[in-house]
This record gives sequence, C-alpha cells and structure tokens, in this order.
Amino acid sequence: MGHKRAILEGQSGLWWGMILSIVSMATAQGTSLGELGGSLTVGILISAVLNIAIGLFGWGPAISKLFKPGVMAVFMLLFGIQLIQIFLKGMLGIPMGNAPDDAKIKLSVAALTFIIAAIMIFINVKAPTKYSKYSLLGGIVVGWIAYALIFGPEHSVKTDATIKFQLFNLGKPAWNIGIIVMAVITGLMNLANTFGALKGTENLYDEETSKKQYKRSLTISGVLSGLSGLFGLVPYAPFVSSIGFLEQSGIVKRLPFVIGSVLFFMMGLIPPAAHFFSNIPLSIGSMVLFVAYLQLLNSSMDFFKKIELNKRNVYRSAIPLFLAIVIMIMPDSYFSSLPKVVQPIVGNGLLMGILMALILENVVKWNRIKPPSKN
Repeated sequence: MGHKRAILEGQSGLWWGMILSIVSMATAQGTSLGELGGSLTVGILISAVLNIAIGLFGWGPAISKLFKPGVMAVFMLLFGIQLIQIFLKGMLGIPMGNAPDDAKIKLSVAALTFIIAAIMIFINVKAPTKYSKYSLLGGIVVGWIAYALIFGPEHSVKTDATIKFQLFNLGKPAWNIGIIVMAVITGLMNLANTFGALKGTENLYDEETSKKQYKRSLTISGVLSGLSGLFGLVPYAPFVSSIGFLEQSGIVKRLPFVIGSVLFFMMGLIPPAAHFFSNIPLSIGSMVLFVAYLQLLNSSMDFFKKIELNKRNVYRSAIPLFLAIVIMIMPDSYFSSLPKVVQPIVGNGLLMGILMALILENVVKWNRIKPPSKN
C-alpha cells in the first residue's frame, strides 16, 4: 500500500541508538524510569504525527531534495560501516552490545565464519546470477549445519508464546522536555531511512520515486511509528539495508517478498517454528549479513559518481565521513563533559555524519568551486 517496492520495514537502528543512549544518560542523571519512558512515548508520538503530516501534505519530495547525492553517498557509506562493525563482532564470536572488557575473539568460530563468507563471496563473483542469488540462503543453511556439527547447538533461546497488548508499555505520558526534543529530532532524522531506501532502489527498479510513493510511504511509516509509541515499541522505518539484499539476490518483485512476509507472520504464530529459527547461531547470522551489506559500498559509490570531487571541494564529503567514523570508535565516556541534552546527538556518529552532510551540501554551493588550475 506504500511505496510498493520489496523493501523491508521495521524498527529503526537510528531510533535504537537514540533510545539506548538516552536511557543510559537519563538513568545516570537519576531520572525515574516512569518519567524517562513516558517522555520517550510523547516524543515518539509527536514525531509520528509530524511524519504523517509530511506524508499527507505531500512535503516528502521537497524534503527529499535536501538529501542530495552528496548526503546519500555519505549516509550509505556510514550506514554500511556501522552495520559491518556490528556483524564483524558477531563473526568473531564477540558478544553484541556492550561486550565485557575481557571479551576475546573466538578463533575457531572466526575461522568457520570467514571460510564460509569467503566461499559466498567467491560464488557471488564467479557463479552465474541464477546460482549466486541463492548464496545468502546457502550460507545460512551450510553455516548452521557446520556450526552445529563442530560446536554443537547454540543454547536454546526461551520464547514467550503469550501475546500481550497493553498501552504505554514504556510509561504513561510525561513531560521531560529534553528527552521529548531529542526524540522529535531523531524522528525527523529518521526520514533519512525512507529517502535512503527509496532513492537507493531507484536503479534497481529503473524508475524515480514518485510524489505518490513518498506520500504513501511516509504516511504509513508515520502510522506504524504512532502505534509503536502507543505500545512501547521502537519506531519503524524502511530498511536501507534492504538494498544490499536486493542487489545480492536480484529479486526485486513483490510476490516473493509478500510470500516471505506471510511465512514470517505464520512463524510468529507457531511457537515451535519461532523457537527453532531463533536458535540460528549469532555468528552465522552475522556472517550472512556481513556479506549482504558489503553491497552498500556499491550503493554509496553510485551516489558519489553523481558529484564531482576535487582538491578544493573534497571537504563536502571528507568532513562528515571522517568526523562520523572517529565518533563511532570513541568511547562514550569521552562525551560525558558535554551538556546531557546534546550527548545522544554528538555521541552518535551516524547521526552527526548525516547532519554535517545535510548542512554542507545545502549551505555551500560546491558545484561553483572549480579545481585548481594546472598552471
């Protein structure tokens, strides 16, 4: 009903990062969980209303013009770096999230994942498309079997078959202005996912995104984000990472996507099926996603080709890219001296990179800056 492309939509990584950062910040300040959750709820609902308004009033195309090729090139590259960093840790057997200080690479797990990843990449490079498009599925099956034979099954994941619908799971509406403002800003920046996913798949569908597609996509994403706020979930957005899967498989039609979605829905309704698939080894899942998301470099390069970089205007991309990458590898403690209200923004490398690219691309007339004369 939305953009009508085979793009996954789900809980946004940008929202995940903001929520985790602001929870850490607020609890350190002594903010009560009720105030924290309630304020997040209000902020999410406000951002959802703004998202719906942008869609219904047809403002999407106008806002999308701010996301010029230079912005999208930086966004795609930074998004790929952020994801690859996460999945590489999984491949090395390092726990996700805040790994303990004594965490170490599991050499046997790393050896298995890198060998299978190398085989998958070789197939993608050498095999005909009719075979290579199944390399991701093959990697999951072969990797899971190999892992089980070598290391035994992963520890069983406990699942709760009870479905509960309860309003305001994060907390009843509260009014911490700092948290609400942060949530609204994150919601507006989350639009980058919609523009990234739609602009990034234009080449795959050989068509430019129409005003109606922007309108429908933004409106539906806004509605889903509103429901997320009501039920205490992480807000939704189209997944830019879908581009990697689509380029990898070459399957851009909607029917396989719909069939897969129905199977996923049925899996959720059948606890034994959900229990079975929830036990895919983390290292194997990370390995498959690592290979798939390498394609985001190709998407980034496609956007870089649309801008002319030279010695004098290279700063348009160098500043947001290098600044964001450095922030990504900095410990969170480095930002503790900053005002609490800006820590979640300044400490988020992806968010800072997008903001810097948006400002530089839309304020400076880079196309008027000519390369230096050879004389």
